[in-house]
Amino acid sequence: MTQQAPPSGALAGQVAFITGAGSGMGAAFAHRLAADGAMVVVNDLNPNAAAEVAAAVGGDTAIFDVCDSTAFDGEIDKVAERYGRLDILINNAGIAPPSDPDRVQQAVANQMARMEGRIDDLVPPNSTVDLNDADWDRMIKVHLYGTFYGTRAALRHMTPARQGSIVNISSVLGLRPMAGALHYATAKAGIIALTKSIGQEVAAYGVRVNAVCPGWIDTPLLEAMDPMMIAGIVMQIPKGRMGRPEELAELVRFLAGPESSYCNGDVFAASGGFV
Repeated sequence: MTQQAPPSGALAGQVAFITGAGSGMGAAFAHRLAADGAMVVVNDLNPNAAAEVAAAVGGDTAIFDVCDSTAFDGEIDKVAERYGRLDILINNAGIAPPSDPDRVQQAVANQMARMEGRIDDLVPPNSTVDLNDADWDRMIKVHLYGTFYGTRAALRHMTPARQGSIVNISSVLGLRPMAGALHYATAKAGIIALTKSIGQEVAAYGVRVNAVCPGWIDTPLLEAMDPMMIAGIVMQIPKGRMGRPEELAELVRFLAGPESSYCNGDVFAASGGFV
């Protein structure tokens, strides 16, 4: 039997756990960290998607909902026990607000009326009034609770080891909230506060916690979005296009690795100039 050569690269021998890594940005993060030698554990709710990414990067899978704190604790513990360490956690799992064609059309009509000075003709979108408890809870739990659960579970291993890097995926909407996605913006803003607070707490113990605020990135989460809304968004991006997951992966790789040793509790936007 031919012995496989040990991995090489700046992350060789390190173990990375990435949530929501079955597609989109998470999958790009998995590929990028693996390219530098990390052993990547791919979390996702879709077992087939997770298995496909894990096979491509030579990693492992962990199938569970990040809203389940017990499951999160258990899977992180299993990884630390199996591999003897946990070096990197990327809290990436997320969901997008559902597309509402009628509301999009009304928003376009309102914008036209505003441009023509017909303020009295504006129709209230009622985004806040119509948001039900279940949708609010789910959005906050996936993004904010999931990030907290993962960070807490990882710190139980990282702090005693006096080393580790946690990268939380927030959003430019956490920095620059916009009407119509209040629950998403609120959750992402909460991730920024969580990052700063925990980053201060653990800085002296060799653990780094930082956040990335992606702008509008071309991923499967946006497939259901109205094309007219996407066109309007792209018009607001000075770069003139949406970002690519691979571009975000370079920033995440920097924060995951030793090159970002002086970054802690910091927040990095990658928006094409949107913020």
